[in-house]
Amino acid sequence: MSNRLADETSPYLLQHKDNPVDWYPWGEEALSRARDEDKAILLSVGYSACHWCHVMERESFEDEATASIMNEHFVNIKVDREERPDIDSIYMSAVQALTRGGGWPMTVFLTPDGAPFYGGTYFPPTPRQGMPSFQQLLVSLADAYENRRDEVLKSADGVREYLQAATGADIPKAGTAGTEVLNNAAGSLLEQLDRRSGGFGGAPKFPQAMNLEVLLRHHHRTGDGIALSAVELTLRKMAEGGIYDHLGGGFARYSVDAHWLVPHFEKMLYDNALLSRIYLETFQATGDSFYRRVAGETLDYVLRDMTSPEGGFYSAEDADSEGEEGKFYVWTPQEVGDVLEPGDADLAMRFWDVTERGNFEGKNILNVSRPPEAVASEFGMSETDLWSRITEIRTRLFEAREKRIRPARDEKMLAAWNGLMLHSFALAARVTGREDYREAARKNAAFLLEKLREDGRLRRSYKDGRARFNGYLEDYAMVADGLVALFEATFEERWLSAAGELCDAMNELFWEGDRGTFYDTPADHESLVTRPRDVYDNAAPSGTSVAAEVLLRLSLLLDRDDYRVRAESVLKSLGGGMEKVPGAFGRLLAALDFHLSRPKEVAVVGDPGSKDTKALLDVVFGSYLPNKVVAGRAPDGDTAPTIPLLTDRPMREGRATAYVCEGYACQSPTTEPGELARQLVGS
Repeated sequence: MSNRLADETSPYLLQHKDNPVDWYPWGEEALSRARDEDKAILLSVGYSACHWCHVMERESFEDEATASIMNEHFVNIKVDREERPDIDSIYMSAVQALTRGGGWPMTVFLTPDGAPFYGGTYFPPTPRQGMPSFQQLLVSLADAYENRRDEVLKSADGVREYLQAATGADIPKAGTAGTEVLNNAAGSLLEQLDRRSGGFGGAPKFPQAMNLEVLLRHHHRTGDGIALSAVELTLRKMAEGGIYDHLGGGFARYSVDAHWLVPHFEKMLYDNALLSRIYLETFQATGDSFYRRVAGETLDYVLRDMTSPEGGFYSAEDADSEGEEGKFYVWTPQEVGDVLEPGDADLAMRFWDVTERGNFEGKNILNVSRPPEAVASEFGMSETDLWSRITEIRTRLFEAREKRIRPARDEKMLAAWNGLMLHSFALAARVTGREDYREAARKNAAFLLEKLREDGRLRRSYKDGRARFNGYLEDYAMVADGLVALFEATFEERWLSAAGELCDAMNELFWEGDRGTFYDTPADHESLVTRPRDVYDNAAPSGTSVAAEVLLRLSLLLDRDDYRVRAESVLKSLGGGMEKVPGAFGRLLAALDFHLSRPKEVAVVGDPGSKDTKALLDVVFGSYLPNKVVAGRAPDGDTAPTIPLLTDRPMREGRATAYVCEGYACQSPTTEPGELARQLVGS
């Protein structure tokens, strides 16, 4: 018989609906039962693409004896961390305080009022490496709660006080100001650079796209070639490594080694949004088509495998298929030979390093371990001919792989992650000129505004026709940011107007005036043990960082000085964090760079389909100019004051015309692409 999770939409919760555990979703029914029966709460938090979450389910939650202990002594609550980032953030902070570690699955034991008194991550079914078995832990904690309540409550009170103090704590003021913070951040990141394989630190190694953007912006601002080399080294090594899907496109979440070879095979939407963006920006900065190709393959993967018929983007693909991690992605020489003719098979195995020995549990993760020019020379062909052959081979191997059993896909659509991917598709439309990317962005924006917005409020998650949960700060900020990018890709005013509406709601619902920053949950959200305020940029940017940047951009596009003042407050409040731990504030450092740069305000007036308009726009988006806002309209378009940048901006001599302003001073309008390029790079 199914438990209460059968009525949920989260794929992660639905994975547990047939467990013998009497699971509840987080909500008043479970919390009331804990209070009424005076039982401790066992809170289990994970997500659908989490490998060790699946392991713990098989070992413990599907075990009748373990479930019996859980059901007798605890009220058991299962939470999808992606649907409820507030719950995840609060109790992950508690686990980190209790154990100095964290991760998923997360297992936390709470008093009936939600205060944590014990926690950890994965617990094995039998004692292992100094860890108790999960059953032993359950029995011990049940005994403590039932027979040594004073000890439990004392621990819970201590953790509660810690959480509330951490949420309310101010970040120290910065000792430096202005561009010195940015320069020091770049220097700190370069000190952490792995100069052999790129990336920061050792294994496990995460992409950290936002910190790469800090270095790319530093290069743009200062001309520092070392910073650009660090970005290029990292992006090339990742795209050559096993963390990149060489047949289907897209990146896995992280590499378990320091060399990007062996991925944790799950693919997350937010990673591919952030990585496609940094590859596009590096193409703009260098003109090297390698980066454009990788960005395009990544976005094509999202269009093909991660886009719903309604236009929303799915959340993730699992690491496992048929119960084995990575099985869908790995190859043996025999499997390659079964698909390809001998000559093509030899070339493919040399190019992607497929051997009898293998590099992953006796099989092979495709990776490019040799320079392509060396492979071309070995096979007596030009690099152009090599790539032509590899493109054909890639298609055939991909088609063969499509016949395998695919990893499970988490088909819930999260507003925040969709906003990140919306931004990437909109940027790609301008950079590559591909209309399918522009249409994907339009369709996604319409989906978000029609399906996840109700009475001006955003919902967090959508699946099976149901929009659920209050939107969080990151949902409002990231969707607004994506809409601004879409406006710049289309010049359709409705997207800019919607972005402003979301920011107005965001400021009303989440602002924390005393500290000059934002909460993560809206003012009318349910009462939790503390109101979370996570300002750090981790695997995905924080809502606070994206809010600051989108407010700065909209302050210029909509002439909203109140937006600028609020963003400046955030930058000031978190200045000490950016100074002391720059690696945790990559997105906010980008916002600071924008703020300090005297951004260019560009208006383009001309027929959207004409060659002269396209020539001007190619200049605007053809190089890396991160600190700009762009507005445009047809010559007979609306010049309503909602976009002041377009007011009183006529065409000159019947030709598409560009206007470049900076800090309330405008340069002469121009119809010439060369002159526009000069104005954009000039001081």
